[in-house]
Amino acid sequence: MGLRSSLAKPFAAFIASNTRKWSQDPFRFQQRIFDYLIREASGTAFGMDHDFKSIRNYEDFKRNVPVRDYEQLKPYFDKVVHGDENVLWRGKPKYLAKTSGTTSGTKYIPITADSVSNHFNSARDASLNYVHETGNASFLDGNLIFLSGSPVLSEKAGIKTGRLSGIVNHEIPAVIRTNQKPSYAVNCIDDWEEKLERIVDETLGADMRMISGIPPWAQMYFDRIQARTGKKIKDVFPNFSLFIYGGVNFEPYRAKLFDSIGKKIDSIETYPASEGFIAYQDSQTQPGLLLLVNTGIFYEFIPADEYFNDHPTRLKLEDVELGKNYAIILNSNAGLWGYSIGDTVKFISKLPYRLIVTGRLKHFISAFGEHVIGEEVEKAMQFTLAHFPGVELIEFTVAPQVTPLAGLPHHEWLIEFASVPHDMDAFSKVLDEQMRKLNVYYDDLIAGNILRTLHISSMRKNSFIDYMRSKGKLGGQNKVPRLSNDRTIADTLLTL
Repeated sequence: MGLRSSLAKPFAAFIASNTRKWSQDPFRFQQRIFDYLIREASGTAFGMDHDFKSIRNYEDFKRNVPVRDYEQLKPYFDKVVHGDENVLWRGKPKYLAKTSGTTSGTKYIPITADSVSNHFNSARDASLNYVHETGNASFLDGNLIFLSGSPVLSEKAGIKTGRLSGIVNHEIPAVIRTNQKPSYAVNCIDDWEEKLERIVDETLGADMRMISGIPPWAQMYFDRIQARTGKKIKDVFPNFSLFIYGGVNFEPYRAKLFDSIGKKIDSIETYPASEGFIAYQDSQTQPGLLLLVNTGIFYEFIPADEYFNDHPTRLKLEDVELGKNYAIILNSNAGLWGYSIGDTVKFISKLPYRLIVTGRLKHFISAFGEHVIGEEVEKAMQFTLAHFPGVELIEFTVAPQVTPLAGLPHHEWLIEFASVPHDMDAFSKVLDEQMRKLNVYYDDLIAGNILRTLHISSMRKNSFIDYMRSKGKLGGQNKVPRLSNDRTIADTLLTL
């Protein structure tokens, strides 16, 4: 046993004990954070505009602070970016996390000196809970790789600015940096494909034991290694034992990734966002992600089917129900207030509160009132792949086809296969039948001859890579939307 793994085990026991403490008493910790947030922000511009000094409880808060997204809060964010102090939180942020917006273009999410621990410590604790549960700490004695964005930061009004994954790189302690890959110089390369080649150069021959990144980009890394060596990843990195990922559902990528690796290894799912690290997988035996109720975020939840109502229901954690889709709303020591990040989640257990991410509020198909969501297409694909074990996919997205050249409208599934079904009609039939079971409105539309069964367009190799490249979003933490209510993505993919 190496020095790092020896030191990690008692620390992991401490973190696991602390995790049990707050996860079994979530309402007390959430109330404590609520009181702290209101108290500390009462003298900010936002706090004064929304009369924080009069807020005594959650009902007062709901009356004073509406739910808003980035565009609606942009006047406050603009003041932060221009260098004003005490706007959303005390002083100035330590960082600005740069991310893609919708109507407002680039978004700049504040990360304060108080909130930065939420991002780094949560990632650390995910690994240490794993160490405590499994006893496997040996991955800490070898090389670790984080497939992330560039750590090069610019400045806006004296505030360091960059991609979240690059910012987090600056918070990694020296003890981990000594065995971290890639090197700083390689990590700074902007062009993803060049960067990937240099990462392969640096890691071939290294004792890689833990790899972290979103699944499609990890798959690209594995593909490059296999192209160079002709070997499975387990034969290149025999001590590789842990894969940490987030950002997308792992299931559609699992078979291909494990086939590339050549063996099954443990994995840890995380739920990080620029706005805050929300949850992580705390157990290899229990499903779902543990909601982090003690890291500076006070959560609210809106039933997803009410979100676009004029007066949707707003709930505290203690009022949520199992198995119901909720839009997740953040209030935090980063200076986010009634902030809708656009994600939907579903709780699968209480005490501890564990959830799954079910989709995006803006990513759905409802061209005919069916309101198909990300969770449903992910589940249908997972079910179908299980029934066709020889089939492997690289990536997929779904879009409506409202005006086909012939026949009824339908849903078009654009899929890049690593291993194509021998019987595409049978594969399509099972996929469609599962969609009908998962979404009663979709089933009614098929039964009523308003829609025909789904159509699969098998995409050429590297279609999705070329799409992401065309949008300037190749690599890092960028991902293809799983579904959309128009054909912008689909038509671009079909014409590349």
